Amino acid sequence: MKKNILIFGGAGFIGSNYIRKVINKNFFVVNIDALTYASSNKNINDLNKFRNYKFIRSNIIDSVSIRKILRLYKPLYIINFAAETHVDRSIDNPMPFVRTNVFGVSHLINEIKNYWINLGLNLKNKFKFIQISTDEVYGSIDKGSANERSKYITSSPYSASKAAADEIIMAFYKTYKFPIIITRCSNNYGPYQFPEKLIPLMIINSIQEKDLPVYGKGNQIRDWIYVEDHVDAIYEILKFGKIGEIYNIGGENQLTNISVVKKICTILDKRKPRKNNKSYLSLIKYVKDRPAHDQRYSVNINKIRKEVKWKPKINFNHGIEKTVDWYLANKSWWKSILKNSYSGERLGKL
Repeated sequence: MKKNILIFGGAGFIGSNYIRKVINKNFFVVNIDALTYASSNKNINDLNKFRNYKFIRSNIIDSVSIRKILRLYKPLYIINFAAETHVDRSIDNPMPFVRTNVFGVSHLINEIKNYWINLGLNLKNKFKFIQISTDEVYGSIDKGSANERSKYITSSPYSASKAAADEIIMAFYKTYKFPIIITRCSNNYGPYQFPEKLIPLMIINSIQEKDLPVYGKGNQIRDWIYVEDHVDAIYEILKFGKIGEIYNIGGENQLTNISVVKKICTILDKRKPRKNNKSYLSLIKYVKDRPAHDQRYSVNINKIRKEVKWKPKINFNHGIEKTVDWYLANKSWWKSILKNSYSGERLGKL
């Protein structure tokens, strides 16, 4: 008998990749997504062929709708990917981030907690809720790496909203013994990532021979993880993670932003040489840095290695080549976004 699993935010970048990970496992997958600007039916059209898959358009802030879905599908597992995620957009307008990431998560977990309380003892003991958070709650790390006990030092409305959600969820565990797990992952990249993020924006702008805007000197450091590694980690946490725990997930690929951009240019010089014979490196343009830009992110993943027996498998050189190839092969996907949702404009500029 298949176990029902609810995926909130499953039409977005990481959520859609996670569904592809579990769709051939022993689950009936219910995907609930509001289809805001960064999520799309185009991300999940290939999933409609599966008999163990159902899509429902709804928002996590809609308590009545969530209550009905819970009663109808009686899930054993729930994973929440739904969130506003882009730091630059949170600078332009913080309120959607507070509304979704704080109030939305609060509505969602309260409804799920009420559902869980009324489960039979056997199902109650097997139930798990996983919240997908971010390493950005730790803020900029000058030396070493943040572990799961490191304090919050948030810099943006986005990271602050995710930290608030983490605190609310942990409070439900401590107060009600509600079975939660929180994951905090480093920067993702790979197929279906919305073009406002660094890697897809650089790839797409290069293909269109547009400027490649690099904030400041591009010396900000991020730990990059290929999305398939991330969803593998979440799957293993669903199976082996301990209730009430937080798990950092990282790719162990710490790189400066400028080195990432240059790597993309080098790959495209080979994959799609420019007609003028110039390197894509000539398109790099240094622009004014964004406000409160964290210098370095770094997470310690010893805990997930030890308790869940997971580690990243895809190194950056291999992952970035796969990513460039995907965007080259799926121009219709990102051209539709540029036409209808986001044209590549600078965000987060005061």
